[in-house]
Amino acid sequence: MSAPRPATQVPWDLSFLRVGALVTASVAVVAALVAGLVAGWADAAGVLVGALVVTAFFVVSGVVIAWAGRINETFTLPAALGTFFVKAVVLFGILNALPEDGWLDRLTLAWSVVVGALLWSGVQLRWVWTRPLYYVTPPAPPGQATVPPAPGGPATRG
Repeated sequence: MSAPRPATQVPWDLSFLRVGALVTASVAVVAALVAGLVAGWADAAGVLVGALVVTAFFVVSGVVIAWAGRINETFTLPAALGTFFVKAVVLFGILNALPEDGWLDRLTLAWSVVVGALLWSGVQLRWVWTRPLYYVTPPAPPGQATVPPAPGGPATRG
């Protein structure tokens, strides 16, 4: 049996959260205006609340998974699955708590959550595909010494 790995010192990069939030906000504003003019302002409110829910859920997931990964990388999958379960229960509660004929359209809210999740997935895919992710530390570029010279001058053979 192997010993547990110590906590990792490499910081988890959560910069995709800012990009995802900005993209979601941009798309949500345009979609809310279109929905408001075409279907009514209850639908526009559904779009905005749906975008807010998706953004909050992805931020919570990112923070929880990064926290679990800092403790031990083997905790990331259970953290992701547990967070997904909690978010599904919360979303179910939100959709059921809203009245059918309330201040926002539940169907528009639900579809906004689906579209927002796909949008966030696209942002994350692009973020991963455009980042250099190393599985091992890359070697030093040619011409750069990785070991400093000995303090007594140049090393000789013999």
